Amino acid sequence: MLNGVGLLVILACVFGSFIWSGGKMDIILHALPHEMMAIAGAAIGAFLVSNSMPTVKLAGKGLLRAFKGDRWKNTDYRDLLTLLFTLLSTFRKGGPTAIEPHLDAPHDSAIFSRFPRVLADHHLVEFICDYLRMMTVSFEDPHQIAEAMDNDIEKHHHEELAPQHALQQMADGLPAIGIVAAVLGVIKTMGSIDQPTEILGAMIGGALVGTFLGVLLAYCLVGPLAAKLLETVDADCKPFLIVKSAIVAHAQGLPTQVAVEIGRRMTPSAKAPTFQQLETALEEAKNDPIPA
Repeated sequence: MLNGVGLLVILACVFGSFIWSGGKMDIILHALPHEMMAIAGAAIGAFLVSNSMPTVKLAGKGLLRAFKGDRWKNTDYRDLLTLLFTLLSTFRKGGPTAIEPHLDAPHDSAIFSRFPRVLADHHLVEFICDYLRMMTVSFEDPHQIAEAMDNDIEKHHHEELAPQHALQQMADGLPAIGIVAAVLGVIKTMGSIDQPTEILGAMIGGALVGTFLGVLLAYCLVGPLAAKLLETVDADCKPFLIVKSAIVAHAQGLPTQVAVEIGRRMTPSAKAPTFQQLETALEEAKNDPIPA
């Protein structure tokens, strides 16, 4: 919604100011189809040349992600913390035999199934299950766990950012591609140098539309979308840091509720449940027995 409003503001202000100052839209509209063909075609072609097919596919999904924003809502963070509390409590009370069935088949787990929105993030679920499963085989050194989790988070973040880097590269190249289109227009104009001044003026104006479009697309569309995707990816990686903090605190021997509270403090401030809200959710989890 906010993205759409922003685009409307850009178009209204840019073209509105042009018309208000006496500019003639017919020159832009006449040049727009062929200039856009040159710029968009060259940009897409360069994008395909410089990226692998998986990155190209992820970039398409990335654009949708940029418009939708981050997936994690306020209640999702509360659910994640409650899930961690339930898993860690089960592990501490029942040991590996109690927790392993939930880790081996999380989609069939009575614990995970209570939190469907968390369960829908398969990368995060795998991350939780893998490290809890490793702890069941005596991998319990907090420093080693923290280092291994940091490496995994960095790897995941790098992979998630691949389409964002590709879009940013496209944005960086668009002004230069706009100049290429403008130069072609100038070449065309120079081939008609014997025409009247009115015609030459319109042709030069049409050529400059290429430069205008390249800069506009770079800094008012593709660049902002790449920046929004970066923000979205960063936000969607926050749950991994929460999981890491809680599991490492658990490995250090801290009480489960304290470990989860440490995880809560890693939650983005605008979406973090309060201490009382989390305590209420944990009390409900304690009083809701897990089916055998």
